[in-house]
Amino acid sequence: MQNRPRLDRGLIHVYTGSGKGKTTAALGVCFRAAGHGYRSYIIQFMKGQIVYGELNAARFTNGLITIEQMGRPDFVSKENPEKIDIEMAQSALQLAERVIKSEEYDIVVLDEVNVAADFKLIDKSDVVRILKEKPQSVEVILTGRYAPQEFLDIADLVSEVREVKHYYSKGIEARDGIDR
Repeated sequence: MQNRPRLDRGLIHVYTGSGKGKTTAALGVCFRAAGHGYRSYIIQFMKGQIVYGELNAARFTNGLITIEQMGRPDFVSKENPEKIDIEMAQSALQLAERVIKSEEYDIVVLDEVNVAADFKLIDKSDVVRILKEKPQSVEVILTGRYAPQEFLDIADLVSEVREVKHYYSKGIEARDGIDR
């Protein structure tokens, strides 16, 4: 992998808002980048032991996309998170810092990091510090609802995904291949 392409300038993206598609947008960047030989590492905060389609699809990228789930399959209580949820989120952030600083990956996605910060599972100032210290060649994407203002301020690109209409309101459950 010595002769692979590298980004001249890695930027910071934030995909936030109440609508569906934030993780999907970040994954789209990673799959597009893989088509050009770039390597991506996706760290999924607060997600674990659920077989999302992207986990299977990443296997077809010959190692260009790595996905690490760092959570339990259960919902996390914002008001009273369990100790294990805090520990897993903090481990995910430590992994993120190592991966970003390693410069082995061109794109690092911190999936649901906005929610982890909002739920106070991690300290948002640690995220900001990591972003400020990131190598110039590494692109970082933060996803999830409730992006703190500090993340928006440091970002080069902010997209807000707004829900206008969702089929969940009709009782349609999450579907494999579409929602997970």
